Amino acid sequence: MFRLAEYPSYQVFMAVVLSIVAVGVLMPFWIRLLRFRNIGQQIRADGPQGHLAKQGTPTMGGVLILLVVAGTYVFLGQFGRLSLLAIAATGACGLLGFVDDWAKVVHERSLGLTPRAKIIGQAVVALAFGLLVVNWAGVTSTVEVPLTGATLDLGAFTSVFDIGGVALTVPWLYLGLVWFLIVGTSNAVNLTDGLDGLAAGTVTIVMLAYSGIAFRMNMLEVALLAAAIAGACIGFLWYNAYPANIFMGDTGSLGLGAAIATFAIITKTEILLALIGGIYVIETLSVILQVASFKLTGKRIFRMAPLHHHFEMKGWSETKIMVRFWILTGITAGGGFALFFVESVRR
Repeated sequence: MFRLAEYPSYQVFMAVVLSIVAVGVLMPFWIRLLRFRNIGQQIRADGPQGHLAKQGTPTMGGVLILLVVAGTYVFLGQFGRLSLLAIAATGACGLLGFVDDWAKVVHERSLGLTPRAKIIGQAVVALAFGLLVVNWAGVTSTVEVPLTGATLDLGAFTSVFDIGGVALTVPWLYLGLVWFLIVGTSNAVNLTDGLDGLAAGTVTIVMLAYSGIAFRMNMLEVALLAAAIAGACIGFLWYNAYPANIFMGDTGSLGLGAAIATFAIITKTEILLALIGGIYVIETLSVILQVASFKLTGKRIFRMAPLHHHFEMKGWSETKIMVRFWILTGITAGGGFALFFVESVRR
């Protein structure tokens, strides 16, 4: 008799399919509910003028994405400390994004939470995740350097606190790295979520890479969770492709960005994340360079930042930008997975 539990690769495939189907079936009802409640996207007046037509498009599709991911994770029944921490951090950052989205809808403006409030919320999630992943899940505070076989020990400055008879290890340098990865990646995906299908498509590709990495490391529950996120994003793309019927909102982008960072930490690919998620590095750097150049010289490097808006201002269609950024993500994520695979074979 065929038993799904005896075939881990089939379980990963099943996680993708279940999430695709669930989002595909439920999203039309979610869109109708959002329209009934008049929950629509508020468009920035200083953004591309072509985006003003998107004013009022239902948002917070990320709520359904995260709910389906959680449901698929529970249904498949593969639980572990690493995956539980990953889904908890994802949900916490998603909740922070939900508060931001809700503030935009209630106040009918394109700005929700203040940047400081977002950073503080993300920092709390990151530090809690970092402490738990080290003390409860047993993740080491070392970082592997790709292609060298070397590791960096970020546990050199470590404090141990006795809390109610329980020793709490605090590796300060590694906690700093965890903070940087979760806050940086969640905000980077949020920056990338500026065109129809762009964030969902790139997250799908990155998540498939991390599902493969986790599967290679025999972390089945982590591989299933990454696969479920990839599937949910694919299902969402059916309704988010240009012209979008719904946006994921900060609920989705902040939550999914945090998920990517947690997978990098869990699989010890913290440095490799810069390649696997290369598109997010490029998008973030374009904003940093734009701001720095304007403040120092009074001139802008790009017509508009992030980078996808630069190409939009040059006359590229949203679909053209989206597909080419997907291709670029496929190259970087595939390259990152290939480097990981070569390293794993050498060990």
